[in-house]
Amino acid sequence: MRRKGWAVAAVAILLIAGAIGIAWLNPQLTHYIESDRFRAELEKETAKGLHFPSGQYASIHRTGFLSATSDGFRAQDGRKAMRSMDAHGITAKFNPLGIFFRRWQLDDVHIQSGEVEIETYAPTPEPSPAKPWFQVFLPRRVYLKLVESDPAEVTWRFRGEKGGFSGTRLEITPQGRDFNYQASGGTLKMALIPNLQLRDTHLLITKKLLTLYNLDLQSVGDAAGIIHAEGTAGTGEDRSVDFNFNFERIPVEEWLPRQWRKHVRGTASGKILWRGKNPKLESSTGEAKLRVDGGRIIELPFLENVAKITNEKALERLTLNDCSFALAWNYPKAEIKNIAIEERGKFRAVGRIQVEKKELSGTIELGVARYLLDWLPKPEEVFPHQHDGFLWTTVHLSGTTDAPQQDLSPRIMEVFKENPGAALGLLLRQFGEWLKNAFGGE
Repeated sequence: MRRKGWAVAAVAILLIAGAIGIAWLNPQLTHYIESDRFRAELEKETAKGLHFPSGQYASIHRTGFLSATSDGFRAQDGRKAMRSMDAHGITAKFNPLGIFFRRWQLDDVHIQSGEVEIETYAPTPEPSPAKPWFQVFLPRRVYLKLVESDPAEVTWRFRGEKGGFSGTRLEITPQGRDFNYQASGGTLKMALIPNLQLRDTHLLITKKLLTLYNLDLQSVGDAAGIIHAEGTAGTGEDRSVDFNFNFERIPVEEWLPRQWRKHVRGTASGKILWRGKNPKLESSTGEAKLRVDGGRIIELPFLENVAKITNEKALERLTLNDCSFALAWNYPKAEIKNIAIEERGKFRAVGRIQVEKKELSGTIELGVARYLLDWLPKPEEVFPHQHDGFLWTTVHLSGTTDAPQQDLSPRIMEVFKENPGAALGLLLRQFGEWLKNAFGGE
């Protein structure tokens, strides 16, 4: 019985001593965590872990026995994928068990808001400063078990302009010595393309490879239009890229120059395969297929002029029953093949186009309904073949992508030279349209 009493007393003494120790240690620990010395050490370790030359934390405040907060962290001139970071409202929970694995382990890091700029980079060795002899007893790295940020700005430079994901929820988790990145929500904003909503993305970045498991986007305001991407890109000595893109029911007008948007309608579906020894266009090869459903061309000045010249109102508006093509490129060569464009009962165009260093070539078989050629004297001389309800001619392409040329217009002009009466009638029709527009006639 006496032994049991001594045991209880010993435990009580230990508890009291522990409580006294904690009571004494707790303010000392708070003082150290909130000191400039600890902040400088944490800045150094965080910058090293994120591959920045240096970083700056705002004042650190202890909020619990193992948790702390800081108003922000900022770093620039990153040596690898992250070029800069600006985080606000940081809270973190420290796990002391990580010390036994020689790492500073933070189990939960939450960022209220932040911006990260990323970049492509060529791998280079990082400086390795001299370490003190007692470094062998200290943790060697920072281990982040979970990092969450909402909302986050993930940006990069594209064609000299700032682009990226805006207002996205970002989650970072470790995979060995590397990191998984997952994001959802927000908007993708980039030059040359319309804004797209981010559904979800997941990628893993290692020393040798970036693996994009999925990138799912949708058109703003239209959940039916979706884009899916997946693939890999080398991040070490091997810089090759291999990506697949699939898209369905994407509104085409959003991807056209602004002056064309009110004239063109339709939804595009297809896929793109992109390969290359590095991310540059000059080293790329690939294939693509595109189909446009519900294609319409309306109120286009060119078509309105054609309708006036030919006296055919039907040409003011085109409704495409078929619009598809395939693309293959091996820079600097590209070929658009299997072209098929048709409005049933009006016209059909099939063929292929080649481009090499902006030089244009190729042939298009153009079929036009006979009634749409009534304005042309002797249409059989220009459209000599007849089948499938159309009169057909072969159009040869030449010139450059900046100044394309074709041989159909000269042949039509030659027919008018041989029939000056028809040319005069066409000219008078145009003059009549001009008078009507000038004086508001009906």
